[in-house]
Amino acid sequence: MTPLKGGGQRHHQVLIVGGGSGGITVASQLLRASPGLDVAILEPAAVHEYQSGWILAGAGLLPYEATHRPESAVIPAGATWIHGSAGTFEPQAQRVITEAGETLSYDVLVVAMGLQLNWSAIKGLPEGLGHHGIVSNYSYAHIAATWETIRSFQGGTAVFCHPATPIKCGGAPQKVMYLADDIFQATSGVGVNTRVIFCTALAQLYPVKAYNATIERVVARRGIETRLLHNLIEVRPEEQVAVFEVRQESRDPFREEICFDLLHVVPPMAAPDVVAQSPLAIEGPGGWVEVNKDTCQHKRFADVFALGDVSSLPTAKSLAAIRGQAPVLVANLLAQLHGRPLLARYDGYTACPLITSFHSVVMAEFDYNLQPVSSFLVDPTQERWSMWLVETRVFPWVYWHRVLKGRLHESRFMKPFKPLVRALGLAFKQP
Repeated sequence: MTPLKGGGQRHHQVLIVGGGSGGITVASQLLRASPGLDVAILEPAAVHEYQSGWILAGAGLLPYEATHRPESAVIPAGATWIHGSAGTFEPQAQRVITEAGETLSYDVLVVAMGLQLNWSAIKGLPEGLGHHGIVSNYSYAHIAATWETIRSFQGGTAVFCHPATPIKCGGAPQKVMYLADDIFQATSGVGVNTRVIFCTALAQLYPVKAYNATIERVVARRGIETRLLHNLIEVRPEEQVAVFEVRQESRDPFREEICFDLLHVVPPMAAPDVVAQSPLAIEGPGGWVEVNKDTCQHKRFADVFALGDVSSLPTAKSLAAIRGQAPVLVANLLAQLHGRPLLARYDGYTACPLITSFHSVVMAEFDYNLQPVSSFLVDPTQERWSMWLVETRVFPWVYWHRVLKGRLHESRFMKPFKPLVRALGLAFKQP
């Protein structure tokens, strides 16, 4: 599809700001539910990224070319692609002003812009990234160099970090660490001479108790040192020193310096500035779009909806969360358009395939109550080779051919088998 450009003013029934996973999924589902609906997508990027595949590609488990396609190839038929960026949100007037000065008015707005990576929030990181052993899988431009650094590591102290802010794919900082540790152990002499440290600003390794217990066993088995409540605030690249702010109940915050030979950094994240500085933003840190956690509708502007990473929905920011949110948002958006009550409800479903080695994955699925759920009818708290195959072989295909096409979550195919599986005593007993 050729994107529309130009100035002036135009109106659309539904304007979606953001052509990533959330925006394309919503557009596809809207047009499936209501063919002929006037849907426009405002998106500046010419390339659509399957970001969940970056770790797999870097680790040699997925071809790099399988992680991206032209944006034009994923815009659903019937939708209008406006090639540009949002400059100002004016929800009181039901319009968005693009950076090019074009005015886009709407009946309903969907904000699906994702989040921004704040590299500069860590002193010394922007100039240090890519040098002196400082790497990150969160920058596509640095993925190849990150994994080359991991593969060529000759031993020493390898530090992996998790920031204090919400991040996309909350398990990714650990996925990289476990795969790197496998590589270290397979390299003659390196595994013996390597000390791996995981520094997280969080109070535990994983927010869901059942999965946290599993991850604690993984870390113990590998001999990885864990430093909780450690938030990276500065790096001194040439000295190879990482500076952490440590918060503990028993004392005032203090700083701790850790010398490293390899440092994998995950930058703090927040809503894009254009959102955070708009009337759509929630008060407080992050600047997320303030929506009702059940309906995905904005709390103050009834004709505005949001989903995915940019939203204030209180669940992990992941592709799986979008798959749970999109059908709810679409149903409620159409209800709003037609003056009907908003009846669809989002239960907080999200998931993170936690890669724990080159042959195992914990398919961590849970809801708002932080209770494990399972789309696969097995105990999701266990490391499984079968889930490794799902993550590395099935999910990339599902993303391009089902998620972006507006198809519903595949778990519904498993539901007819639940009674049989339970009768055999094989199913995970969900709360």
